[in-house]
Amino acid sequence: MARRGSPEDPKVGELRAARCLNPRPDAVTDEVFTGHEFFDARDVVQVKYEMVRRVRVEGTPVTEAAAAFGYSRQSLYEAAAALDVHGVDGLVPGKPGPRAGHKLTDEVCAFADAQLAADPTLRAKDLVGPIEEQFGVRVHPRSIERAVDRYRDGHSKSP
Repeated sequence: MARRGSPEDPKVGELRAARCLNPRPDAVTDEVFTGHEFFDARDVVQVKYEMVRRVRVEGTPVTEAAAAFGYSRQSLYEAAAALDVHGVDGLVPGKPGPRAGHKLTDEVCAFADAQLAADPTLRAKDLVGPIEEQFGVRVHPRSIERAVDRYRDGHSKSP
């Protein structure tokens, strides 16, 4: 690894940009990763793939393989399932953070849509307070607008 103030290894930068940089490469103690130049413990996709392969192809016990690759048994099972469903792409860690509007549920959107339909003079900013009172969540007016638009699109299509 590059020292502070020194230029970073270009591969580390590429792995980081692709969300594939293993946060704990030192936890990988498997002999293939410590003894061969091709295998790079910093590449989380390569580490997970090899861990699953080791269990499935070579018959290494799950507990032993997980420990050698710096993961828990549960992580190994999750990697195997992701590999089965999505192929190697499934081993790339997902983006952090919420996956959807977790505050603006269908129930909240239905409420907002009904309020806007009942009173055409209302604007999204007028719903911030009522939504907070009714549902206990504070949301930005623009988020309300976008969520209600998505809600309407999803509920206006006839089967």
